[in-house]
Amino acid sequence: MLVFTAGLTLIAWRTAGRGVAIFTLVALAFIDMIGLWPETMTTLSMIITSVLFCAIIGIPLGIWSARSDRVLFVVRPILDIMQTIPSFVYLVPIVMLFGVGMVPGIIATIIFALPPIIRLTNLGIRNVRGDLIEAAEAFGSTRWQMLWEVQFPLALRTIMAGLNQTLMLALSMVVIAALIGAGGLGLTVYTGLGRLNVGAATAGGIGIVLLAIILDRITQSLGEKKAVQSPSLWQTLRSMFALGKPGDEEKAGKAA
Repeated sequence: MLVFTAGLTLIAWRTAGRGVAIFTLVALAFIDMIGLWPETMTTLSMIITSVLFCAIIGIPLGIWSARSDRVLFVVRPILDIMQTIPSFVYLVPIVMLFGVGMVPGIIATIIFALPPIIRLTNLGIRNVRGDLIEAAEAFGSTRWQMLWEVQFPLALRTIMAGLNQTLMLALSMVVIAALIGAGGLGLTVYTGLGRLNVGAATAGGIGIVLLAIILDRITQSLGEKKAVQSPSLWQTLRSMFALGKPGDEEKAGKAA
């Protein structure tokens, strides 16, 4: 717990700033104090696995949709249907095909959370300015170079917004997937409700909220461009030692 808390706090500090880092430290310590650390780690592992597969599948499919109108014509109604179907409906075919447990819960989460990253990847690449694409073509860029050196960097902020939405949908679906034996904080909530234990259900809900805030702030900060980047600790120490080298003043006087 101590190692993971320190690592996630450091990541939050480097990406989102000191305030989010302090909140991450306090939130994780609070989750451990109320005795929900194993359930939180189960939920977090399911979220990370689901979002990883969503990114592997969704970003290439979004790029393909942006490059081809025919692919978009086929993919768009499928995404509309996926986003319209209630989340509980996904559990029925998943249980019929794969049974119950954590793996079926992750599969249902991947299917449910996939549409936003496909849509926003397609939107971000299609919204790249036409004059920049024409300039890249004028300089002889191939389609691959144009994608990775022009379109993808300019669309990165929109793609990260899609990743953030996918992450939030994955969190909500992971909680619902506890109904088919996925475990985690969702199981704590449903067990508390089934036994009319309001305290246990509230504790599980608080853990879900704290985890959602931490992940949301970190992913949002990854998509935002900072105007001024703070130097790292290593750069600061190196500059301090560089200023203290002897003989610099004498060399400056001789040069004058």
